[in-house]
Amino acid sequence: MSSISLPKQLRKVADRALLKSLESGLEIIETKLKESTSHAEKIINDSARHLVDAGGKRVRPTLVLLTAQLGDPTRQLVIDASVVVELTHLATLYHDDVMDEAPTRRGVPTAQMVWGNSVAILTGDLLFARASQVGAHLGQASLELQAETFERLCLGQLHETLGPTQDEDPIAHYIQVLADKTGSLISAAARLGIILSGAPAEFEEPLRIYGEKIGVAFQLIDDVIDISEAGPSGKTPGTDLRAGVPTLPVLLLRNAAAGGDQGARDLLELIDGGLEDDATLNEALVRLRNHPVAELAYQEAKRWADEAVAEIQVLPAGAVRNALATFAQTIVDRQQ
Repeated sequence: MSSISLPKQLRKVADRALLKSLESGLEIIETKLKESTSHAEKIINDSARHLVDAGGKRVRPTLVLLTAQLGDPTRQLVIDASVVVELTHLATLYHDDVMDEAPTRRGVPTAQMVWGNSVAILTGDLLFARASQVGAHLGQASLELQAETFERLCLGQLHETLGPTQDEDPIAHYIQVLADKTGSLISAAARLGIILSGAPAEFEEPLRIYGEKIGVAFQLIDDVIDISEAGPSGKTPGTDLRAGVPTLPVLLLRNAAAGGDQGARDLLELIDGGLEDDATLNEALVRLRNHPVAELAYQEAKRWADEAVAEIQVLPAGAVRNALATFAQTIVDRQQ
């Protein structure tokens, strides 16, 4: 068994040969991530390696390895693409944590808590540069996909920061932010595995859609977990609610209030009044869990995951398709 754990979303996969191949690939990727984030100057080395050394789920590189099984997964380009998507993901986390003023990430203090905002932002930029260096030889199609994905990551963050326009549906705006900020990179990972393994080109489009939908489902389930009781996910209930972060349950609650639901109006008054003290936060959480919007939010996340699975039915039956379906199902079961 590899010392690098597979993302928990794939640990239920039954095919032992596939699991062994993925674990072997992740071992190599982990070594290359450490090499790609190293620097001769200690403070730069420490800041760049900070989140790599803290660990992580490695969902995106694992998806590259998984979809590459539909072609030749042993190609060096597949490994390099896996490193590129993880470096890109890590870079966005440095920037996100500065914008969110987050105190911790992956169980350790965030980079800006250790070195300050400027170093954290510049470290994120450095990792984007390293991703470009590693990916420079991947070929025109991969470079175009990387550039397109980078743009969508930036646009997603911009749209989240700016919020919906006056004539825009807040929920549609929110879903698009999730598709850009999370779905785009997961989708790119799935596609790169096809492009660089030499798998049949017709598999790329269904996996593009699969990745987009999985990314949205992943974030929507995070919204459900935020209002759930503490469980295996490890997330502290009410973190986003207390911070005033827009989430699907609250957006649905606002719709219900606008439609005349007095209970929704009363609960929004409590939420919008501020949730600084634990007793008020706990009251809001209990009431939100028991409101119909909680189940509606879960069903919406499940719908996105189910649609992702439907997209991959055109892939060959077998271990890879089963693993992709398991990945989707496990995402929506994370709150259990």
